[in-house]
Amino acid sequence: MALNHAVLKEEAIRVQTSIDTIINVIYNNPNVLDAGSRDFSFTLARLFIATTLLESSCLVGSTDLDEITALRWCKSQDLTPFLTNYGLNYYNKQSIETNWIPFSRPKYGNFTQEMPQLDNQFTSDPFLQKYLQRVLPKEMYNEISGDLSRFGGRVATDINQLGLECDKHLPKLIQQNAWGQTCNDLYVCSAWKQQKTVSADEGIVAIGYERKYHEFSRLYQFAKLFLYAPSSGLYSCPIAMTDGAAKTIESLKLTDQSFYEDIYHRLTTRDANTFYTSGQWMTEKGGGSDVAGGTETVAVSIGRDMFKLYGYKWFSSATDADIALTLGRIADEEGNVLQGTRGLTLFFLKIRDDATKRLNEIDMIRLKDKLGTRQVPTAELLLDGTIAHKMSEEGRGVAAIANMLQITRIHNAIGSAAYMRRIISIARDYAQRRKAFGKPISDYPIHMQTLARMDVEAKGAFMLAFENVRLLGKQEMGLTSDEENLVLRLLNPISKLFVCKQSLSTISEGLEAFGGQGAMLFVCKQSLSTISEGLEAFGGQGAMEDTGLPVMLRDSQIFTIWEGTTNILSLDVLRVLAKTGGEALRAFRSHIKSRLEMALNHAVLKEEAIRVQTSIDTI
Repeated sequence: MALNHAVLKEEAIRVQTSIDTIINVIYNNPNVLDAGSRDFSFTLARLFIATTLLESSCLVGSTDLDEITALRWCKSQDLTPFLTNYGLNYYNKQSIETNWIPFSRPKYGNFTQEMPQLDNQFTSDPFLQKYLQRVLPKEMYNEISGDLSRFGGRVATDINQLGLECDKHLPKLIQQNAWGQTCNDLYVCSAWKQQKTVSADEGIVAIGYERKYHEFSRLYQFAKLFLYAPSSGLYSCPIAMTDGAAKTIESLKLTDQSFYEDIYHRLTTRDANTFYTSGQWMTEKGGGSDVAGGTETVAVSIGRDMFKLYGYKWFSSATDADIALTLGRIADEEGNVLQGTRGLTLFFLKIRDDATKRLNEIDMIRLKDKLGTRQVPTAELLLDGTIAHKMSEEGRGVAAIANMLQITRIHNAIGSAAYMRRIISIARDYAQRRKAFGKPISDYPIHMQTLARMDVEAKGAFMLAFENVRLLGKQEMGLTSDEENLVLRLLNPISKLFVCKQSLSTISEGLEAFGGQGAMLFVCKQSLSTISEGLEAFGGQGAMEDTGLPVMLRDSQIFTIWEGTTNILSLDVLRVLAKTGGEALRAFRSHIKSRLEMALNHAVLKEEAIRVQTSIDTI
């Protein structure tokens, strides 16, 4: 019926042709299914779904909506990944060499499984090395590569152990002592505290503001973050907000005031004894991304740009930080406040008194019981006369804190890309140690093809995130063109939404390499098929908490929510297009076309370069 349907005929022919082609491929090359059986199975499922949708759209009683559903299903995805990858000769490639290491001594029964091991995360990552060699001056790369190599060893050893300890010993809040007195004691483990020292000593924030390497300083900083984030026990979260707070102070040109000059120095120092970390308290009960409609915190002036804040902060991460930036509405003498975005002002506050360590008129109501990022103390807070300093002009709070969001979104994207790389690194090692049916699983083409696919996705995410960083470094030194500034405005939300979302699929895929033990913990947006893709790489071990694997999946789910959900970030992209009158998209097209010039003259890559160029012109 669909073959005779005016609207659906084209897709029906595509399905029919695909089935015929698949049969022909398998008949002439049956061995292709050794590595391609996964894609083959998904292809059959997608073609079957397409057929049923096309058929149902032709039946009596069907509506235009049925046609739209069928067409969207057929056109919105690759119906035949098996044929696509077969055409690329994908199933004849393996990306990992076998290096079997014998089992260690057994303790129970006749078998124990060797643990996967982390190699030096810099020296074992040629893609990171080659990228830095390409974009950095040779003398700079030679100078910093030793530090990155040393740090790459640490994140695979002592720092990684600290990160695992942070996941085992979660923060706790004691609100009353044995005598009924309010104490609001927040306990974090010693490993979490040591991560603060590591962050300061290693210059995870400082490198970006020392600017020893000028426009390349950010690339150096985020290369270290890329190595650090998966081993940080989520201390990368307060580090992101600390970086964002420093950027906000700098962007608002507040460092000429002695008070903010001291704060800025503490946020960007390598001295662990004076290093400050920052929180970012925007979300209230009325809304997360909708700060204009959801912010109820009131600021009452006490003179000289000092205020007392009264409000309830619903989701306050890094509650153990030293300072925080937050939004509130300044009340006039009658207690009236201006609603909407124009009523919001940015404030700075210290969470505790430096000398007494007493909370700054803050009540910790409870810690959040989160799906992921559980290592980070995130609390509901009652601000009851909290002393704060006005940072922005009155009514310019959202514009001011956007400086912080720009940085924290980049941290999210880099962290997600880093988690993707880490799960692949562990899965590769495990593939050489784990035997199934008498030989290492690295000998099975289907398993190696899955890891190879993950590797491609991780590299794409890396490039998107780090090109964002590269342009940020140039912009901060005043070296970007008008076109690059517009491209950066688009890349900031795009890289965060894409990389964080992509990491879920890749990490799920990676956990799959350890077997079915990871699937049960993932209950959010991704489909069961995507989850099992990742969990299977580790077989049954993927879900075992004491392997340290499930935490990567749980934490990555939160990355998609932090600093704006995928839909909110998509709206930010549209906002950039609207505010620039479409110039940002034109700049994006020009930027892409200029960078395609070499690929358009490359014998192997020319066809894909033309496809990219045609696509951007069509958009």
